[in-house]
Amino acid sequence: MKRILYLVCLSALLSCVDYNDATQPLSLSVKLQAPEEFIQSAGLDGREIALLKGSQRITATTDANGVATFSDVIPDIYDLSVSWQLTADEYHALTGDPQVVGGCTVSGSLNSRLIKEPETIMLPTQLSINRDIIIGKIYYAGSKDDNNRTYMAGKYVELYNQSDDSVDVSGLYIGLVEAESTQAYTLENLHEVYADSVVLLKQVFRIPANAPHLVAPGGTVLLVNSAINHQANGYALEQDLSDADFEAKDASGKMQNNPSTPALELIYTMYPSVSNMNLVQSGPCSVVIFRTDDDVTAYQRTYPYGKTTGNQWLLLPKRHVIDGVEVLRLKNTGIDVSSKRLYDDIDAGYTNISAVSGWNAEVVYRTTAKHATDGRAILTDTNNSSNDFKTSTTIKPREYDEE
Repeated sequence: MKRILYLVCLSALLSCVDYNDATQPLSLSVKLQAPEEFIQSAGLDGREIALLKGSQRITATTDANGVATFSDVIPDIYDLSVSWQLTADEYHALTGDPQVVGGCTVSGSLNSRLIKEPETIMLPTQLSINRDIIIGKIYYAGSKDDNNRTYMAGKYVELYNQSDDSVDVSGLYIGLVEAESTQAYTLENLHEVYADSVVLLKQVFRIPANAPHLVAPGGTVLLVNSAINHQANGYALEQDLSDADFEAKDASGKMQNNPSTPALELIYTMYPSVSNMNLVQSGPCSVVIFRTDDDVTAYQRTYPYGKTTGNQWLLLPKRHVIDGVEVLRLKNTGIDVSSKRLYDDIDAGYTNISAVSGWNAEVVYRTTAKHATDGRAILTDTNNSSNDFKTSTTIKPREYDEE
């Protein structure tokens, strides 16, 4: 009888538990933390913070204390994002830095944050100087023809002049970031060993510095592995790259090169037999651009973390990076944000194609934020590729969709 009474009481107790509590809407506060360069905490009010889950986007605006309040938030895993522009005068006032700038971007993000109860989340922000030359597109997916044959010769990287003036890109470096399936160094490893000061590169190319190469406002620089019309090879989803500005010549002779297209200079490759851009069709496939007067070939190199043999990566001082785009691999389990290679002050987010193995002909491209008075596109540049980039199978080289 006691056992029966116990079970009855236990059943009654359980029936009173509200299992819906875990999904009841809650209130969430997000407080902005000013960039470390700010000498005062002003300028944090009136900023729009976005709470993101898939295609869902919820926004709230910060108050005078830099706090945004979200109501009716369903407990789940979210990304948080914020960005805004500062004029040159605002930059000088908030930082006390007299350097000449054309303005800057303040941005911050938190990825894959579990929100399960009311709380106040601190959202750190970083400051980045607005750039003239930025990375506009990366095509690394490759494609297949009607007979399911794979094709990878049409990969390319495209740069874009965001500024109001012509820019000379001669001597500009393009770095392909370490992309091993098992990371050579995690961001935690880099923090431990190199104090967050370097980026690991598997390859470095340079636009020749022997003559000026001016890019007009709104102009592009198309860097390819094979400067031919790839559609003529029977791959309808590929592009005509015969007008490319520079070509990473294939020393092995396996890839068709165009003798009339100037060569990108190969400065470093960790693969002795690979001289073209090693853009992995499934990702990761992150890219940085940088300038320096240093002898890049003399930069330190490193084995994988904790090892003394194997492949070696070039250590690029982070301070030289002009722009970087984090391209992560989509796995069957989704994107593993912990596999990021680039620090948040280089790219606070990431982009990716929608196929696990690649071969779907998607290009990741920077969207258009607005148009200048002369009609040229001003591309989205919030220092967060999760906001700035989309994918397409139809957008062509040197073209950008309009928002």
